[in-house]
Amino acid sequence: MQSWRFWWTSTNKAVLFLTVCILLLLLLPACRRHRAPVADRGTVSVLIFIPGMVAGSPTYEMMVEGAMEFASTHGGIEIRVYEAGFNQAMWEEQLMGMVAGGEFDLVLSSNPALPEIVASVARVFPSQKFVITDAYYSGNPQIMTYLFNQFEQALFLGYLAGLVSTSDMPHSNSARRIGFIAAQEFPLLSRHMVPGFIEGARRVDPEMELDFRLIGNWFDAGAASELAMGMINAGVDVFTSIAGGATQGLIHAIRDRGAYAVFFNTNEYHQAPGLVVGSGIIRQRELTKEILANFLEGNIQFGTARTIGVREGYIDFIFDDPGFRNHVPADIQERLAAFMDDFRAGRIEFTVPPL
Repeated sequence: MQSWRFWWTSTNKAVLFLTVCILLLLLLPACRRHRAPVADRGTVSVLIFIPGMVAGSPTYEMMVEGAMEFASTHGGIEIRVYEAGFNQAMWEEQLMGMVAGGEFDLVLSSNPALPEIVASVARVFPSQKFVITDAYYSGNPQIMTYLFNQFEQALFLGYLAGLVSTSDMPHSNSARRIGFIAAQEFPLLSRHMVPGFIEGARRVDPEMELDFRLIGNWFDAGAASELAMGMINAGVDVFTSIAGGATQGLIHAIRDRGAYAVFFNTNEYHQAPGLVVGSGIIRQRELTKEILANFLEGNIQFGTARTIGVREGYIDFIFDDPGFRNHVPADIQERLAAFMDDFRAGRIEFTVPPL
């Protein structure tokens, strides 16, 4: 009888244990889905990791400004900004050191070269969460990315460059050649920005040519100026640039020799009034605030990648600046405005190349 009671008791314990395990397996996903928002769990610490320097980099300036503005209107959030400098070989080591202490609930950054670096750091620190803008990377449960659709911005800036190059504006010529100066090669540049820029210009004139040059770094304004001078000699009359601080060399060249420029991402009309004839804008400041709000509410979809552009309201052209209104002929303003209206309405057909 005693042995029977022992068997019965052991069996019941086993059944009870298995039942509890099954219930836990069923309940854990629901617990994860309904996890309390971060804002309800005390002070939230956010690291803004800058792969470069804030000053002189409009994309980083907008991110930092957006984060600070958000923190000033939301209690319980602390923002720390770390500038990693321009040596990309050191970024992984620096980021590793910053997150090693486990003090940051979120690392927020912006650079198309960062996803692989962040993924490497994430393997060492599996509880750390990251959000990267201006990049595309999916499938890692610690990382979410937002990619500005730079093909779209390149397309409408190229269209404007084509309109200016084929116009009778004082520094335009008959060569039908526009220029693109970049700091270094990276996939977003070579696969989206450069192809989009020349495609936009060729919607004005199918014979338009693109003169593309590389500086080799993000800071050598002298090298950028020399490249631009040579390109002007070769017939380039409208430029764009993705070159960080080195862009000042292009500004110097167009002032000195007489040529035009259009710029990505931020308002640059003040750099050379009458010569900077177009500026696109990315809503990095607004996106940063949206990311932080979603993080506080527990609504970041880590492991996913989102592409945002003109129709979503995150990329646009700056029309309401005197640098555009007072220096660009009315017919060009009207044609660009019509192009952007069609863009927002989905009437412009194009195919974004894969990254």
